[in-house]
Amino acid sequence: MQRMKSVRTEYEYVPVRIPPGTDRASAAVLLSIQADTGGWELARVLLHADGTRKVTLRRRRTHAHLPGPVL
Repeated sequence: MQRMKSVRTEYEYVPVRIPPGTDRASAAVLLSIQADTGGWELARVLLHADGTRKVTLRRRRTHAHLPGPVL
């Protein structure tokens, strides 16, 4: 029986702040644009009491140049 070695995938992370007053649909559109254009995926969302969303996006590190998030 052969064991498969776990390959550690490295990610790069970027924090994004979505201001209070931004509705859920607009935030979703903003994040989906980032996913489509830069290969980002959602890693974490924190919703604060004042309505601010702190989002962490991640993507796998590659040797190719990919654009950062455009906000």
